[in-house]
Amino acid sequence: MKSARPQQIRETGPAAIRCAGDRAFLVTPADPGRVGQLVAALSERTPAGVVDFLPAAETVLITLDSVGSAARVRRGLEQIVADVSATERDVSRGTFTTTTEPLQIPVRYDGPDLECVADMLDMRPEQVISAHTAAVWHCAFVGFAPGFGYLTAADWQSKVVRRSAARTRIPAGSVGLADSYTAVYPRETPGGWQLIGTTDLTMWDTGREPPALVRAGARVRFVDVDAAS
Repeated sequence: MKSARPQQIRETGPAAIRCAGDRAFLVTPADPGRVGQLVAALSERTPAGVVDFLPAAETVLITLDSVGSAARVRRGLEQIVADVSATERDVSRGTFTTTTEPLQIPVRYDGPDLECVADMLDMRPEQVISAHTAAVWHCAFVGFAPGFGYLTAADWQSKVVRRSAARTRIPAGSVGLADSYTAVYPRETPGGWQLIGTTDLTMWDTGREPPALVRAGARVRFVDVDAAS
């Protein structure tokens, strides 16, 4: 009798589909830039038997309802991966479904590292603010802490080096930059991102449904409150 346990690894050309335990697959696109497209496709065509999918920087974790669904889900994943890979990748159009207006996050650009970031990018601080507010950001994945969304933007190609020494305490609502990501710290925590501003919005609230203000796939635009007033 054949076991229902999923096969351990199958290279599908455009992506590798690996088992993660007996009730999950880890999909690794050959092109990490395809993660967003893969998540969008999974949102639209979720195979029966999938109960959750969790994107990360270069992978997507697919959780199943049972071992018995593994073979069917794998076939569905292989088809989705093939379809996504067959589409032309156009970073200028974004990678997620854009059926709603971006969430607006008001920010006071008073972060202690704003001038340092400007020097790093050979810009003036006001140019950093202008570029940060002009971009439409997408939450590629959530990690580090509950509600901590890693936001990327096709219009933001700058890479910011993390601080050489992490701060032991970063207040909730701090807006930071690291590598090509921006994020809002949802609660007080240590961290090494360069801080450029602060928002009063509550990014994580367990009394709210859903608790996270920004979830994977969400679109975000930052608004300079000082310029708007």
